[in-house]
Amino acid sequence: MEREGSVYTVIFTTILCGICSVLVASAAVGLKDRQIMNKILDKQHKILLVSGLAGAKESLSRSEIQERYKQNIETKLVNFETGEYETSLDPATFDPQRALKDPNLSKPAPPNGAGIVNMSKYGHIYFVKKGGQVEEVIIPIQGRGLWSVMYGFLALDKDLNTVRGIIFYEHGETPGLGGEIENPRWCQLWVGRKVYDDTGKVQLSVIKGTAGPPDTDPYRVDGLSGATMTSRGVTNLIQFWLSDSVYGKFLKKKREQGSL
Repeated sequence: MEREGSVYTVIFTTILCGICSVLVASAAVGLKDRQIMNKILDKQHKILLVSGLAGAKESLSRSEIQERYKQNIETKLVNFETGEYETSLDPATFDPQRALKDPNLSKPAPPNGAGIVNMSKYGHIYFVKKGGQVEEVIIPIQGRGLWSVMYGFLALDKDLNTVRGIIFYEHGETPGLGGEIENPRWCQLWVGRKVYDDTGKVQLSVIKGTAGPPDTDPYRVDGLSGATMTSRGVTNLIQFWLSDSVYGKFLKKKREQGSL
């Protein structure tokens, strides 16, 4: 067969593509477990950061993250319908994203501005323990911004109303604009704010412009300059996940009971 002919070129290209496909597929399969573990580790690190158990400039090894997480964080599942703990499922193996594919574990979301169409019936909640006592609770949050779905964690004080921290760990918002949801200076503005008013309604929101300090303006956070849609998206996701349709019912019951 002539190497300069079109038939040779087609056969050679096909074989080369086939070999490359096999190599890529093999690498993807071989690295899948490591990718899953890295994703879990990253979430654990973000939980440590938002809880104050790790510093933003602190360099932690894989084993240090895992050990610090194990020593200080307890994970449970919340049943959004009852507002109680869900004990029939294992929090360590339950995956809310995978649950969306199971009609027994998911349901259509109520009308909301966060862009959530379907939702799991259950969700993780993370308890930060210091000296054996719960000092904070951390709630997963997500919702649509301008370009992407934003994923993060909101930390609340043990009064289940005062914000201790917020962090976003995955999004595709515009760098320098909506991407500023990652900026530690902006995240610091949330600390000390309140989620619920005296009637139990979610009031926390990101405004257009500058908010006052937490003691005089407890329900508002500075808007992101040039990122109105992202700011609105953050407001929407906060008001959805903290509502009675999701974690709000659980938080209300625990506030009334006075214990976690």
